[in-house]
Amino acid sequence: MCSFRLPFFLLAFVAVWLGSCSKKTVSFNSKPDQFGIAALSNDSLTSNRDTTGLVAKRTNVTKEQARIAQAKEKSAQRKPKRKKNIFLGERIKKGYVKSGGKGRNQVVEVFYYLRTFQQPNPYAPARYYFNPRKRRISPATTELNPATDKVLHGPYTKRQGGKVVEKGFYAFGTKHLRWEKYTPDNILLSKTHYEMGFPRDANITYYDTEHKHIKEVVPYINGKLEGDYARYLENGELDWKGQFENGKRVGEWTKYWGFRTRNRPHYVYQYGESGYDPEVLEPELIEEYSRDFKPVYQKGKLDKRPSTADQPAGK
Repeated sequence: MCSFRLPFFLLAFVAVWLGSCSKKTVSFNSKPDQFGIAALSNDSLTSNRDTTGLVAKRTNVTKEQARIAQAKEKSAQRKPKRKKNIFLGERIKKGYVKSGGKGRNQVVEVFYYLRTFQQPNPYAPARYYFNPRKRRISPATTELNPATDKVLHGPYTKRQGGKVVEKGFYAFGTKHLRWEKYTPDNILLSKTHYEMGFPRDANITYYDTEHKHIKEVVPYINGKLEGDYARYLENGELDWKGQFENGKRVGEWTKYWGFRTRNRPHYVYQYGESGYDPEVLEPELIEEYSRDFKPVYQKGKLDKRPSTADQPAGK
């Protein structure tokens, strides 16, 4: 009896075909392979953990700390206040005036004055103010007008051709602290110290023991007569006013009437222009005024005196 046998390759084909047609079953108890776990754990997008490895901690801020932080933030946002110009406790304002043309001859004076008017010390040898209408700095001869006159107070600088030729400070209309004068080549000519208008080394005498009513101011610098001289009457009015330079009287010296007429001059005498020239021993009378401030004599212009022989002698 002959047996029927299938070829080997046919049996192998049938086995493969049956395996491909069988259903694939999945067990829910099965675990994913290790490669899948490693890939998922390395995915930063699916990781719940902070990539920095740091864990944020919650900070409890008290009300007081919050208030302080808020105040600091507001202070930082607040605009800085503009500094006010203040000198010796008084508010001041800046000004300037030009004179002398242009170029090397131009003179520029930069100064400060009181915002709130104060009358300068009437006993000061020299008082200075700025007149906006005349556009110049002038020495005061009478009481100043609060409506128009600006009392100098603060730093002062004078330039000629762009070079500093004089600088110092004013205090309530009087020269104060150190004043220096220079040549256009920046060579120091002089240096003077003042205390509210008086030279620091001035010899000042008084009518009273309380040192309120000044009698005479004799200016000294380094032991030599230098600066503004003034003598007062007991009623406080000016008697004489002039200037010393290098130990000599120079410029105009004025003799006042002496009664309360706002320091009206009586006689004006002329001494030499410079203290380094030969001293003028006999000054020349150049002006004379009546009690009501009417001109009686002006050299070369007017002469209403009753007799030329009645000319008074100088100081």
